[in-house]
Amino acid sequence: MRVLLTGASGFVGKRLAHHLDRFDTTTLTCAVRRPGTSHYGDECVVDGLGATTDWSGALNGKDVVVHTAARAHIMRDKVSDSLAEYRKVNMQGTLNLGEQAAKSGVRRFVFVSSIKVNGEHTLLGRPFTAGSKPAPGDAYGRSKFEAEQALQTLGKESGMEVVIIRPPLVYGPGVKGNFATLIRLVEKGLPLPFGAIHNKRSFVALDNLVDLIITCIDHPDAANEVFLVGDGEDLSTTELLRGIGMAIGKPVHLVPVPERALMICAALLGKRGVAQRLLGSLQVDISKARDVLGWEPPISVEEGLRRCFDSENAS
Repeated sequence: MRVLLTGASGFVGKRLAHHLDRFDTTTLTCAVRRPGTSHYGDECVVDGLGATTDWSGALNGKDVVVHTAARAHIMRDKVSDSLAEYRKVNMQGTLNLGEQAAKSGVRRFVFVSSIKVNGEHTLLGRPFTAGSKPAPGDAYGRSKFEAEQALQTLGKESGMEVVIIRPPLVYGPGVKGNFATLIRLVEKGLPLPFGAIHNKRSFVALDNLVDLIITCIDHPDAANEVFLVGDGEDLSTTELLRGIGMAIGKPVHLVPVPERALMICAALLGKRGVAQRLLGSLQVDISKARDVLGWEPPISVEEGLRRCFDSENAS
C-alpha cells in the first residue's frame, strides 16, 4: 500500500511516520516543506498547505492519504481575522489536497480533525459521541468542521473514501501547550490549588492515536465514518496531576481549594478560559471505534504518561 503522509515533521505525523515506515506492506512518502525534515520513508517537498498548492508529484500512484498537517490551535492568536487564517490552511488547503487526491485515484483519505468540532465542554457523565451534533466554539474548531464537510461532500461526488478522526488533547514525548505547562508545574514541586477537582476530561496518548490512524488506513469498515478517539479512561485535573507526578517520580502537593473559588479568582485575573479547561469537563465516547473497528487503546493512561518522559519512545 502506497501512503502519502502530510505533517510528517509534526507532533502526530512524526510518530505516525515512525510506525508506518516499519511495515513491509507499506510504501511511505512524507510531504514536507523543507528537505531533510523527515527521517522516514521517501520525502516529497511541497510548498505549504494552501488552496493553490500543487500536490501532483506527491500524489502520483498513492492509494491512501493521511492528512495530519494543519494550522494548529493558537491560544493567543494575534492576527486580525483568525477564522480567515485558519480557513486558508485547514479548510481551503485540505479541500485542495482532497480534490487532487480524488483526481489522482487515491482510494482513501484519512483526515485527523479535532474534538473541537463537537465543542469545548461536556456535562459531567455526558460525553460527546461520534453522532453528537457539531458545535465548534472557536475559529480553529470551525475551520476543521468546514474541512470535514467539504471532504465528505467530495467523497460522495468522487467515490473516494473519507475517514475522519477527532482526537481530544494528545499527549506524549515532546508535548507542548497546556499539557506541557502542567508538567512544568509538577516538576517545580510547588503547592498547586487543584486537590479537589471533580471534573472529567478525555485525553489520548500519542501512541493510541497513531494506532487508530493506522487501523483506519485499511480497515474496510472505516470507510466514510467519523470516529472519536481517546484513552478510554477519563481523568479529573486532580487525577491527571497525580498521574504526572507518578510518571516522573515526584510527589505532587495539591491543596484542596473549592472549584468555585478558583473560578472566581480566574475571572478576576482575566483567565476564565484557562480555568474552564482546568476545571470543566470534556469527555468523548470511543465506543464507535470499538464496535465498528474492533479497536481498543493499546496502552493505558499510566503507560502513556510514562512514555512522555521516556526517551526511548520519542520518535
